[in-house]
Amino acid sequence: MRSLWSALFGACVVAFLLPSAAACAQAARETAASAPPGPSSPRDGLGRDTPRGTVLGFLTAARLGDNDLASQYLDTGLTGPAAAELAHQLFVVLDARLPARLTQISDAAEGSGSNPLKQNQELVGTVSSDGGSVDVLVERRRRDKTGTVWLFSGSTLAAIPDIYETIASNQTGGALPRFLSTRVRGVRLFELLVVLLGIPALYFTTVVLNRMFTLLAGLVWRRAFGRSIQPTRQALPLPARLLVLVLLSRVVLSNLQLSLLVRQFWKSTASLLTIAAIVWLLILLSGEVEEYVRRHVPRANVAAATSLLRLLRRAVDVLVVFAGLLAILRHFGVDPTPALAGLGVGGIAVALAAQKTLENVIAGASLIFDQAVRVGDFLKAGDISGTVDHIGLRSTRIRTLDRTVISVPNSHIANASLETISARDKFWFHPIVALRYETTSDQLHVVIDGVRRLISEHPLVDSDSVRVRLLRLGAFSLDVEVFAYLHARDWSDFLEIQERLLFDVTEIVSRAGTSIAFPSQTMYVAGVPGLPRVG
Repeated sequence: MRSLWSALFGACVVAFLLPSAAACAQAARETAASAPPGPSSPRDGLGRDTPRGTVLGFLTAARLGDNDLASQYLDTGLTGPAAAELAHQLFVVLDARLPARLTQISDAAEGSGSNPLKQNQELVGTVSSDGGSVDVLVERRRRDKTGTVWLFSGSTLAAIPDIYETIASNQTGGALPRFLSTRVRGVRLFELLVVLLGIPALYFTTVVLNRMFTLLAGLVWRRAFGRSIQPTRQALPLPARLLVLVLLSRVVLSNLQLSLLVRQFWKSTASLLTIAAIVWLLILLSGEVEEYVRRHVPRANVAAATSLLRLLRRAVDVLVVFAGLLAILRHFGVDPTPALAGLGVGGIAVALAAQKTLENVIAGASLIFDQAVRVGDFLKAGDISGTVDHIGLRSTRIRTLDRTVISVPNSHIANASLETISARDKFWFHPIVALRYETTSDQLHVVIDGVRRLISEHPLVDSDSVRVRLLRLGAFSLDVEVFAYLHARDWSDFLEIQERLLFDVTEIVSRAGTSIAFPSQTMYVAGVPGLPRVG
């Protein structure tokens, strides 16, 4: 409601500022006439330096009834009462039929240049008549040696009397009560009431529609899914109601004969409300998308994903608001190209300065959504081994076996070869049983068969992976390879199972009458006279 009343206050400001501008223009003209002669100013005292200045100056002066001043904006050979009458007729025609696009008129001294063949001519708009459409043109005329001014074209003025007669014969203003036709600062009281009372009435209509649609949506939801819709949900959120307000007001106001000032005010207000509502809806949509994605992110990465999604959402919101501001500037005829060029150069400079930070943020996004690393994983990255404690936007914290915390930039983790130890589905049981060389062949067979039977019959061993073989004749021992995969809950559980298996293996070796070898070496000494030979 605060924004609604601000818009209504803006209407009053516009209605009163334009007549005040005319008074200032009149005062400037009188001051220029009474001032002593001096160097000529390059700017025109009546604001006719630009097409928009000419149109607004003429409308302001004519609205206040100063037709003599308004005739100064016409390119006609008439003077005196005839010129003032033509100015009045032109104002009536423009006020009744000129499209409300005053903000789109060029505010440059050289014009918009939309027609390269007629650089000194600017199209203000097109009005309808019984004989067809008539273009309202302003043309640039040389004022004196110091500059030029823009005036309403003579070709446009030639068609004005006929259109004025048509409008005068079809006017229905007499159907209104006299007090509603009273003008306040050049604006009819009827038009002020339409703006001050009509727009709030239409807004409350949208409130009623929202309640009706919400009740209807609740009934449909209950029929379809067996439960009612959340009470906080509204079928028409506030930005959607603003769009409905714009549509309803356009339908209602199109059937009323309103002045150009009121039509221009409402068109500008409707455009601003439309842009604001669309921006608002997009921001709400980005919030819904963020919530949807966050609900589907694995719980292990929910903290990091929440931070990243919040950053992305803020970036999208800023882009949406920036696009809305550009649309507003474009609506009011301001060229945003220089500002965009400056922002582009600034953006490149910021991107170069924050290159490493952006690299880490992008790498963090890839780690989160690819789930290459998750909180709680025990991994090995280069010389670093530990448990992932936190995944942030810039770095990942790893707690090592020494219980210290190492912060590693995300770009390094994304580019490194990671070994996620905690992600393995089986544990590798792979000891080498080294038997003494004094072990006989029968003893060796007993050991191998016993170990094979032990491993194969264990309930936590993958029987398809069991392999027990005499691997090689080592330098100090007969090496028997034991190969198998175990199913264990975690690393501690695996160590416990492995410990029991190794005890059982040593018992098998002892029962076979042999033992585990230890590094030994036999030395042969050549015979020396007087000493016995040792072998």
